[in-house]
Amino acid sequence: MAQSAYIKFVEGSALTSLTLDELKEQLLHYQEQLALTGKQLGWDYAEAGFPYTIETKPESEGQWFYLKGTDARYNYIVLGVGSESRGDREVHYVQVVLPDGATHGDKAKGNEFCKYLAKRWKAELHLFNGRTMFFNPRK
Repeated sequence: MAQSAYIKFVEGSALTSLTLDELKEQLLHYQEQLALTGKQLGWDYAEAGFPYTIETKPESEGQWFYLKGTDARYNYIVLGVGSESRGDREVHYVQVVLPDGATHGDKAKGNEFCKYLAKRWKAELHLFNGRTMFFNPRK
């Protein structure tokens, strides 16, 4: 059965909403950061830290895209954006889905990407296991 994690843009978050193109840009920025770290360490850390290619399908129509693993330890991670009503206001979110056939490596990388993005955006993160992490400033 597929599992989902959500990065929700709540009060105090750095962003209020996000498009798919902006999400792709954030993942490319993450990949660049890993490449710079690898350059300092003297090895190709970008490939080990982000073992995926960003792929789209015609039927996704701007709603989602997926990360396809470049290694046998990784299969797929699906990412999309959406919104929900929370009381009288709309809360936008990024959904990260581990489809059927996802490996333990996919789950670990999914958690890693979610934590990085949620911390960067000061958002509320609902992990695959149902736990919630708050990176937004709260009173």
